[in-house]
Amino acid sequence: MTPIRTAILSFGMSGKVFHAPFIHLHQGFELYGMWERTKSESPAIYPGIKIFRSLEELLADDSIELVVVNTPTGTHFEYAKRALEAGKHCVVEKAFTTTVEEAIELKELADKKGLKISVFQNRRWDSDFKTVRKVIEDGWLGEIMEVEIHFDRFKDELSPKAHKETPAPGAGILNDLSPHLIDQALTLFGKPDAVFADIRITRPGSQVDDYFEILLYYPVIRVRLKAGYQVREPFPSYVIHGRKGSFLKSRGDLQEVKLLAGEKPNLTDWCTEPESEQGLLHTEKDGKVIRERIPTLQGNYYDYYDGIYQSIRNNQPVQVSANDGIHVMQIIDAAFMSNKEKKVITV
Repeated sequence: MTPIRTAILSFGMSGKVFHAPFIHLHQGFELYGMWERTKSESPAIYPGIKIFRSLEELLADDSIELVVVNTPTGTHFEYAKRALEAGKHCVVEKAFTTTVEEAIELKELADKKGLKISVFQNRRWDSDFKTVRKVIEDGWLGEIMEVEIHFDRFKDELSPKAHKETPAPGAGILNDLSPHLIDQALTLFGKPDAVFADIRITRPGSQVDDYFEILLYYPVIRVRLKAGYQVREPFPSYVIHGRKGSFLKSRGDLQEVKLLAGEKPNLTDWCTEPESEQGLLHTEKDGKVIRERIPTLQGNYYDYYDGIYQSIRNNQPVQVSANDGIHVMQIIDAAFMSNKEKKVITV
């Protein structure tokens, strides 16, 4: 096995929490380099890692095969394009880009170069979503009629990260949290026919959107996606209604909490949800009504990077492809247009 020599473009929260631990854990990768502009924090956690002080220096290193673009959203297109032009495979944080046109250009460039590019939609590997997906796919609810997916928080204060609170391409909650929810909806149900959205600013002093409600129209199903910072008592994060029954599930995945606390992931008992977070299934089987708690599947972001390894080394399909990223960007663009024009937008 020849490990995939990998460099990460930022050692902020996402680099420390979501990328480096799983790249380091996977034997198919070598966590080789980190772009740290002024600090030198990564060697304390990953001894021997190489620090780069500029993107030019990093991209000039021909031994690097994979670049993780986890910088602010407004830089994704430029940095990913430069990495592809330098012959590197790319993992790009969500939101993939700031426009559909940018997303398409990255896909076409990767195809032209024969390189792999993937969007880091790690929430597909959350324990809660994996459980919701299995309940639906196993047919417990029958034909799905209505779905709500929430990502709610309670936070009045503004983020200390200027790029999150300054009006600019890529800023705001629609670019920050909706890619998770949109990707999950598209994973479950495919592309919708139309979109309606309500996007607001609710926190005192905020200059960027911090609330959204998006309604996705399918021939039968309606999917409602919501997120905001003024929700002290959260609604169930997943509410699924079908012709046979319903399933309610909290956002119970513990990976981010444990990673932020400095815990290292593993391949055995990583982040099993407590029984108190089990989802409620209320349905009917063989003429008998069932109302019971459902054990939660185990989540692990390692599986995302295992997919990247299989794609690069064994030419397997990319699990979260550039096309997936393009489709999410199309929904985001439609949501902004819907909010502006106060009407349903055909996708």
